[in-house]
Amino acid sequence: MCDDVRVGLVAPPWIPVPPPSYGGTESVIDNLARGLAARGHDVRLFTVGESTCPVARCSLFDHAVQPIGATVAEAAHVLRAYECLSDCDIVHDHTMIGPLTWARVDQGPAVVTTNHGEFTAMTRAVYRAIAARVPVIAISHAQRESAPEVPVAAVIHHGVDLDVYRYGPGGDYLLFVGRMNPDKGVHDAIRLARRAGRRLVVVSKIWEDVERKYFDDVVRPLLGPDVELLTEATLAERVELFRHAAALLNTIRWPEPFGLVMVEALACGTPVIGFPRGAAPEIVDNGETGFLDCDEDVLLRAPIESIDRHACRAAVERRFSVARMAQDHETLYERVLDNRPRIA
Repeated sequence: MCDDVRVGLVAPPWIPVPPPSYGGTESVIDNLARGLAARGHDVRLFTVGESTCPVARCSLFDHAVQPIGATVAEAAHVLRAYECLSDCDIVHDHTMIGPLTWARVDQGPAVVTTNHGEFTAMTRAVYRAIAARVPVIAISHAQRESAPEVPVAAVIHHGVDLDVYRYGPGGDYLLFVGRMNPDKGVHDAIRLARRAGRRLVVVSKIWEDVERKYFDDVVRPLLGPDVELLTEATLAERVELFRHAAALLNTIRWPEPFGLVMVEALACGTPVIGFPRGAAPEIVDNGETGFLDCDEDVLLRAPIESIDRHACRAAVERRFSVARMAQDHETLYERVLDNRPRIA
């Protein structure tokens, strides 16, 4: 693809890019923007005003919109986004409302979209309806296979900045990083670490009602001196925790479409211990960069110390770098632009 292609990225209005603390999608958008810019493209990001991603930015809202999921605010956000990005060659929209609206428009830039979440009954219907005019990107093969009726233009794994997530020597504690949500299995991580006789550090956000209720009803009663809970941690703090952890516990209870936290841990040399649900088997090489099993007793017997931390880092360098992610998107953008008459 020519190096002067104008690429517009539309981020959701809920969290700045990059996120100050929690924000998986926003971290991915930040990495993609910087990766595409490094490949010579004119990248423009529509986000909220407090974002700091180092590319050209524009916005409607000065600050992140609350509550998350406010439909009217999202609609206003994406309408302004398409006005601001109207002279781009291609727009990569990471919202839900934007692609659904743009699928009915006959003029303007080419548009692609990424599904960052699970293919539910409702989202399958939406993506199936728009896929002929707005190519859909899946973030894992597991996610794609969960919705065979949805035409998917490409499967592109996320990448992380290897200059940020640096190799570390490890340590003696186990680490859990994720939302305070039953699907993330925080209580399973506490129980597993306790059975293993290991100290556990939990880094989690507790913003939403469902998160607060789960914490109060299920997780809080399990806390003790062997569990350290951090509800706010900067990127630098999380990286240091990754670098000095013995292993990451990824005790997810749902088919997570990707699981960026696993890649972040591996980039720091930290193996992953968890359940083989969703995209986990696409990220963790069982027995080489971690251990995946549905049987907790098997995980408890897993020889964590046998994992070569350098091999964990090397796996990310090969498969989950920002450069690889940007190149994969560039390839898709080129194909979409070449075929524009058929999808416009």
